[in-house]
Amino acid sequence: MSSTEQLKNTSLTHVHESLGGKMVPFAGFNMPVQYSNLKEEHMAVRNSVGMFDVSHMGEFLVKGEGATALIEWVTSNDVGKLVDMQAQYNCFPNNDGGIVDDLIVYKWNDTEYNLVINASNIEKDWNWIVAQNEEKGFGAELKDMSDDLSLLAVQGPNAQKLIQGLTDVDLSVIEFYHFGAGAVAGIDDIIISNTGYTGSGGFELYVWNKDAEALWNAIMEAGKEYDILPCGLGCRDTLRMEKGYCLYGNDINDTTSPIEAGLGWITKFDKPFVNWEYHLKIKEDKPSKRLVGFEMIDRGIPRQHYPILDADGNTIGEVTSGTQSPSLGKAIGMGYVARGYGKRETEIFVEIRGKSVKAKVVKMPFLD
Repeated sequence: MSSTEQLKNTSLTHVHESLGGKMVPFAGFNMPVQYSNLKEEHMAVRNSVGMFDVSHMGEFLVKGEGATALIEWVTSNDVGKLVDMQAQYNCFPNNDGGIVDDLIVYKWNDTEYNLVINASNIEKDWNWIVAQNEEKGFGAELKDMSDDLSLLAVQGPNAQKLIQGLTDVDLSVIEFYHFGAGAVAGIDDIIISNTGYTGSGGFELYVWNKDAEALWNAIMEAGKEYDILPCGLGCRDTLRMEKGYCLYGNDINDTTSPIEAGLGWITKFDKPFVNWEYHLKIKEDKPSKRLVGFEMIDRGIPRQHYPILDADGNTIGEVTSGTQSPSLGKAIGMGYVARGYGKRETEIFVEIRGKSVKAKVVKMPFLD
């Protein structure tokens, strides 16, 4: 982003500033990276409850008779298997063997869907799906609602109890990756989704911008009983990494196949989708590289783009994500390694500031 471009604010930016949030530029937005400290926020989500403002995420509405056919074509997962009010993790494959974006598809019914996409890719994703809709003649109605909606992620083992105290909607019947709609804290028209990016359970609440601050305040007030903390993007990253969740721009991008990224489970070849033959061939031939998790044996924290080496110092891959895990108390990372180096317990080395630091490949998720 050039210095002349203005950072966008969410409806809650002033709230984060008043809470002492440390604000940083992220995907064109002015976002809180942390409030108190990263480890405290991280452990609040693992042990009780925390709340994130993730209103920078994008939302598209796809409607009409051609809606299902369009989404089936542009995504790798099988949207046809969804029932009404079900959500699905998915990705947009591109024409070059990589991924335009990963996303969540929300199915209201056969002619109405919401797509929730990454903030950094809103314009790219919009152009992509509009072009596919026009070129293939699906005739679906598309609307970009990214600037109209706010999104609060209430995450952690006490999230359900907390939100249930604020709504008459029975949350116990909303299964994982399903959603409902209703009033929360007296605010109507909220989508209540049993989803999240932390691996600690919880709900994501989609709310109109005008109601976002009232909802945030109501949840923070009710959450005092559970020692709720406001949480920044810093611990969102450490939480997702402990669970081995991919981050677009790090672990997946315009050049990585979902098969290489360990996303074969969202890549279904019983229906055609953009560039499906390419990915099927990778699956059949076995990928030449694949995304693995590793933990550091010797001291050092892996970071994106650090080279991964074999015992002889040959480069065999690259780190895509790395951190010191607050829950495990050890340094962990994700990265692509060449075929033959992906088996569990394989010894690898990460080049950190010119030194080869020992690590080993481990099963993901790092934290059950």
